[in-house]
Amino acid sequence: MSYLQHPVSEDRPVRIGLIGAGWIGNFHAESVARRIPGARLEAIADPALPAVEALAGRLGVAKISADPADVINDPDVDAVLIAAPARFHSGLIAAAARAGKHAFCEKPGGRTVEELDEALDAANSSGVVVQFGFNRRYAADFAAARKLINDGAVGTPQLLRSLTRDPGSTAGITNPERIPPGTIFLETLIHDFDTLNWLNPGAVPVRVHAVADALVAPEAKAGGLLDTAVVTITYSNGAIAVAEANFNALYGYDVRGEVFGSAGMVTAGGPQASSATSYTAAGIGSATVRLNVDLFHDAYTAELAHFVDAVKARRDSLQAPGTPGPGGTDARNALAIALAAVRSAETGLPVDVASIAELRPAEPELHLTGGKA
Repeated sequence: MSYLQHPVSEDRPVRIGLIGAGWIGNFHAESVARRIPGARLEAIADPALPAVEALAGRLGVAKISADPADVINDPDVDAVLIAAPARFHSGLIAAAARAGKHAFCEKPGGRTVEELDEALDAANSSGVVVQFGFNRRYAADFAAARKLINDGAVGTPQLLRSLTRDPGSTAGITNPERIPPGTIFLETLIHDFDTLNWLNPGAVPVRVHAVADALVAPEAKAGGLLDTAVVTITYSNGAIAVAEANFNALYGYDVRGEVFGSAGMVTAGGPQASSATSYTAAGIGSATVRLNVDLFHDAYTAELAHFVDAVKARRDSLQAPGTPGPGGTDARNALAIALAAVRSAETGLPVDVASIAELRPAEPELHLTGGKA
């Protein structure tokens, strides 16, 4: 027989190098290798080489290294996925940008606004895509809430709330001494800070007041651990927001958001694994989610797919896909709130965000389309 010719797409995959083979690095690696058709996991680097070998063996990746520079300087790598510890984030973004590599970076973008600005300057000079891992924007319920806000369902935002309660156990926090000071603000609540900024489009935070303590593991407070926090944020449009976090929710992983405004309210999130609920002699019950990669499985995948599409569009001189992913301004605004919260918790006083950094809105002010006040 003779074959007929069938057109085949020559669309090249985005070749991604992973830096960081820890918990979230493993999940992101699996997404790139198995769940995002337009991407290919090209290389993995982490100083903990046994972890790299295990991950590469499971996903069939041939290129591995203990040195992130090998991934950054690899001509076969188009973009880097930074899942290393937070203290390395800004330096890796800058190094990737100088090598002409696009970068997806987990939060926070840096430990200070100054080092983040240096990384963003390098990215802007090189013309590369930089996206940050604020995954809640890609969760279906949070995205639906934002669309309702865009459509005028809440009118003008007045009160906002976001919370993160990490799953826990009756034994309390495992190895609390290994949690760096400031983690609750810089690595946990920073998700809530970005969510509040995103759900109040066009506004910037102007004042922050934080109260925090070690209520779960009081014995670790002397080492700098704070495991419980409430942060109040005042915005340039007058809206008032509250973010809260705790490291030991016995009932599961609980992430929620709420926006109340002049015309109504929207909510998103919750710890339930599904809408299935049991009604028995023991009471009313519902299964809850215990891991971040379960609660935000699809959101983690969607944010990387969005990044891959943006890289392909930049590479192939095509129109970028839809709304831009969370970029440098978003990362900078969330980091400024986190740093203001750290200072406020230390002093007990409100902190003007302008004392941390001069901010600008990440997107235009909300213009209500529903004709609602």
